Amino acid sequence: MPTHTVAGINFAHFHMGDNLRMVEDHPDAEIVAICDEDPDESTLGLEDTAEEFDIPDDRVYEDHEACLTETDPDVVVLCPVPSEHADWVENVAPYGCDIVLEKPFATSVADADRMIEATEDAGVRLAINWPLAWYPPHRTTKRLVDEGAIGDVVEIHYYDGNKGSGRFEQVEYGDSGELHFAGGDRKDVAGAARTWWHQPDRGGGSLYDYLGYGVTLGTWFRDGELPVEVTTDTYTPEWSPVDTHSVTVAKYDEGLSKYETRWGTFTDPWIDQPQPKCGFVVVGTEGTIASYDYEETIRVQDRDRPDGYEVAVDELEPPLQNPIQYVIDCIEGDHPVEFGPLNPGLCRRAQRIVDSAHRSAQLGETVELVE
Repeated sequence: MPTHTVAGINFAHFHMGDNLRMVEDHPDAEIVAICDEDPDESTLGLEDTAEEFDIPDDRVYEDHEACLTETDPDVVVLCPVPSEHADWVENVAPYGCDIVLEKPFATSVADADRMIEATEDAGVRLAINWPLAWYPPHRTTKRLVDEGAIGDVVEIHYYDGNKGSGRFEQVEYGDSGELHFAGGDRKDVAGAARTWWHQPDRGGGSLYDYLGYGVTLGTWFRDGELPVEVTTDTYTPEWSPVDTHSVTVAKYDEGLSKYETRWGTFTDPWIDQPQPKCGFVVVGTEGTIASYDYEETIRVQDRDRPDGYEVAVDELEPPLQNPIQYVIDCIEGDHPVEFGPLNPGLCRRAQRIVDSAHRSAQLGETVELVE
């Protein structure tokens, strides 16, 4: 019999389906409820989810208080609109549930602090799920960095994104003022803007969608080191209410790093790697590592082999294959969330870079790292 119960609350991010699948696949976990109070925000329907995971009608809720009171889950997976992350962590934490919060962490350092305070006050765990943290290339890269394979990390080069803007693909601005989508469907600009991906004040745009990935894992690779200054520029096409491209240059005590986000890559990296490739190049004092999303090898240069060589990616083992495994292991071992990108403290450090990038883009100038 499963010993850990999990509820999924808020369906504003379609990653909820992936997370619930991880619960279903875990031998000691079960889905006891799903809840969505605002179906208009949903990118994954309650009815379809209930059918897919065989969840009975009496465990499908539209009120989080009833959901939490009646089912008393051990863990709650939260996928709200990014600008509402702090509100929802504060809503759920007092019920004594550990929380897996789908990326991005926050839309401000202030909200990050609210979430950390709420979970600490309630004595529950908070884990931030960045799916890139479970990609074998990047985990292999971190292992080699920690082993000293490339010396001290001095540069991070990050490029990531997807082919379409938000959940839409091949967006084209028509002469009649319409957005044209793949498959021949059409929506007007106002219709597209109703999804949070296309609302800048709610966490929309390529910068908020992807920069958190880059700076969180980048800060992990750099063992927590933060830049002193940040310079960011964004590009917002005429047809879009949010940016579809951003470039952030982070100035550290020694050297620069670059974090680039893109809605509009030539191909989606999970189907065909675009050029530039999506992922990271990590430069150290003694070598370099090219670590690209979804690939089966990483490429390493070092002093002994400057011509470079391929390294097969590590095979990830439980409990470090996904966030559900990890949080359940924390519960069973009675230890805090300490693993790299899931750790709220590391995520807060990286959030300072995101806030600085947003401020720099707004001001059109270099800014000091925000507190």
